[in-house]
Amino acid sequence: MEKPSKKRNILKYYLLTLAFFSSMTIYPIITNAELDKILAVVEEDVILESELTDQMSRVRNQIRSQGTRMPPAAVLERQVLERLVFEKIQLAVAVESGVEVSDKSLARALADIARKNNLSKDEFIKTITDEGYDLDYFRNQIRQEILIAKLRKNEIDKRIRVAPSEIDHYLRNDSSTGDSQEEFRLSHILVSIPFNASNSELKTAREKIETARKSILGGDDFSAVAISVSDSTNALEGGDLGWRKGTEIPSIFADSLSSMEKGELSNIITNSSGFHLIKLTDQRSGKKIMVEQFKTRHILISESALLSKAGASRRISQIRLRLESGADFAELARTNSDDRTSALEGGDLGWVQRGKMVPEFEEVMLAAEIGEISAPFESEFGFHILQVLDQRMHDDTETIRRQKAREAIRRQKIEERRESWLRRLRDEAYVEYRVTL
Repeated sequence: MEKPSKKRNILKYYLLTLAFFSSMTIYPIITNAELDKILAVVEEDVILESELTDQMSRVRNQIRSQGTRMPPAAVLERQVLERLVFEKIQLAVAVESGVEVSDKSLARALADIARKNNLSKDEFIKTITDEGYDLDYFRNQIRQEILIAKLRKNEIDKRIRVAPSEIDHYLRNDSSTGDSQEEFRLSHILVSIPFNASNSELKTAREKIETARKSILGGDDFSAVAISVSDSTNALEGGDLGWRKGTEIPSIFADSLSSMEKGELSNIITNSSGFHLIKLTDQRSGKKIMVEQFKTRHILISESALLSKAGASRRISQIRLRLESGADFAELARTNSDDRTSALEGGDLGWVQRGKMVPEFEEVMLAAEIGEISAPFESEFGFHILQVLDQRMHDDTETIRRQKAREAIRRQKIEERRESWLRRLRDEAYVEYRVTL
């Protein structure tokens, strides 16, 4: 493998795959900290000029890679500084709420980054240091991102519930559109208004969104305008909301979207969060979903207080020998398997598809011939023997539709609550700017 490629990949993976935590930064170690200018005080923390400078560099690189027109430096600084403010606020709330990240969790996260970039531990450390980052500081930034992710999960994600009736309603609406697989890619601009906004604040915000709309209709790029003016958390991504099914679209946008053509800009949309614009960037149709399934049964022997790991290994090998001698698989599963749920069914797991089992189990299952009894193998649950009885391609469209419907409803609820939650945190937080941007 080429070293330069690894260097690029590790940072690309870091910035993109950890984006679900929040829009974070990696800061270089700060020398001469006493000379570093304080730009803002956020609760009991500060934002330093070096932090803003470093993040500005990264955001500029991101904008260039997207091919979007670069906004004026002052506009970009305002957006980036506000993003750093949101980050500091969430970290303060996480600490206050008692959210913690163990050393074990941090080690797993770092190992996951290295693994997904095909790097050993030593290669990972070298890549980080070659890019100019202090390893301890890098670890601290990952820890902070996990903190924020856990905070959001505790405050929002865990409180979201999706009822079967909501899924049914979602699918009925989905079917009524004519093409239940239709998907849309949207871009979004938000000009927010504070809670209990005055008439003057409402007027200023309205004028700002009207100016933005006229600018876009006059030929300015939507992404560039979003970066410049949007208060949404995805502003620095050009307002891109990604691909959504029709019923995954936030409800406040659904009516406008129904009459829009590809590439069209909406009228101004108003709700309690502020004033919105959306653009239908692209549109596509989906297809029937066929999945490969395997009729599988297994026997599991697990390590326990009464059985050592070596003992479990010997026992599964003995069972394998009995099967080779003609013993009945189902009977041995019922009397020996530690997976008691499947043991009652003679070890039967039903129809299993890719991605549903642990990697070690799936690897053996995919390689097995029909009717073949596998050699013993180990997973995190213990030692297994499996047998694939049949294989098929199954139309799983309806099951996956329901799964996707649940995910879509949940994602929509999380998105709507997260936006209002962040704005509330921002309104309630102590923020003092030491500079004018």
